[in-house]
Amino acid sequence: MEGPPLPPRQQTLVAAIDMGTNSFKLLVARVLPRGHLLALARLKEPVLLGRGRAADGSVAPDALLRAVAALRSFSLALRALDVRFARVVATAALRSAPNRDDLLTAVSAELGFQVDVLSGEEEARLVYLGVLQFLPLFRRTILVVDIGGGSTEFVVGNKGKVLYATSLDLGHVSLTEFHEKHRHFGDLRSYIRSVLNQSPLVDKVTELGFEIAVGSSGTIRSIERSIFLDGFDESMIRDFGREWRFSRDELGLLVEKLTSPNPSEVERAKRLGFRKRRREFIVAGAVLLLEIFETLGIDNIEVSGYALSEGVISEMLTNDRMDYDISMNARWRSVVSLAMRFDGDNRMKSALHCVGIAKVSSLS
Repeated sequence: MEGPPLPPRQQTLVAAIDMGTNSFKLLVARVLPRGHLLALARLKEPVLLGRGRAADGSVAPDALLRAVAALRSFSLALRALDVRFARVVATAALRSAPNRDDLLTAVSAELGFQVDVLSGEEEARLVYLGVLQFLPLFRRTILVVDIGGGSTEFVVGNKGKVLYATSLDLGHVSLTEFHEKHRHFGDLRSYIRSVLNQSPLVDKVTELGFEIAVGSSGTIRSIERSIFLDGFDESMIRDFGREWRFSRDELGLLVEKLTSPNPSEVERAKRLGFRKRRREFIVAGAVLLLEIFETLGIDNIEVSGYALSEGVISEMLTNDRMDYDISMNARWRSVVSLAMRFDGDNRMKSALHCVGIAKVSSLS
């Protein structure tokens, strides 16, 4: 779905569709004049493109049907909301699928979507842009880790510039399939470690260094949620402020619980507070993340609520608006969060005042 260039300084509706290995996601956002992103709708469909692939990596016929059905529902939502500016991107499952043109041709003919199949490095770069919309870390050198269904993206960036980006074929869906064949967690850990160490990743991260590690995927957000809940029902502690971070020790303890002999892996994930759609793949995802922590020397990680979809929208705005401030939305989120926590009666007035100060200080 294409349209003319985005009109400057208007409240514009834009959308991004992320065709992931495990699920397809639609984000519809309103872009306010000063660069704030206001999410209006988020839809998610469990397409499972990576499930049951052929030996050559071809997507299974039933997965192709689920993909078209999901995109059809997204198309209806975009029309209902009168969204004229949208970008559709595909990631690891289609990146490596010999039969991807079957799907791309079908969705183009039926729905008018022109799908951009991202390289691993391009996906990593867009994830970094998304993170910068959520966390006020524009001036910091950060390492971003994004665990997807078919791959994991790594980025070292500073001030909106990517210093290093790579994508490794380590995803929570593909690793779950690996574990189902081998059954021993030692084999899973050894395989992950070998892929990490055989890539240039470790040397490049060591060479560049980083101040803060950030995790941006649904897998990492689910891990943070489980650590935060610590066995309690979410409704009991909803008034406690989440810190959106966790340590290597906390992750190690969670992995120990997830990989204990009894009961089943899915049942253990259920008891630890993981939602139904996440339980099947969370064990492999958590083991992968712990190996990443240990291999790259990560002690603590901050968690971003934004990732690829927000990065896609950020790039749309960057390309069309000369005055777009890539770090404005994160500063806005930061001060609103602070105001909501501490300033009882005049929260939003305080937030608006603070974000003005933040903008002025960023220019000095």
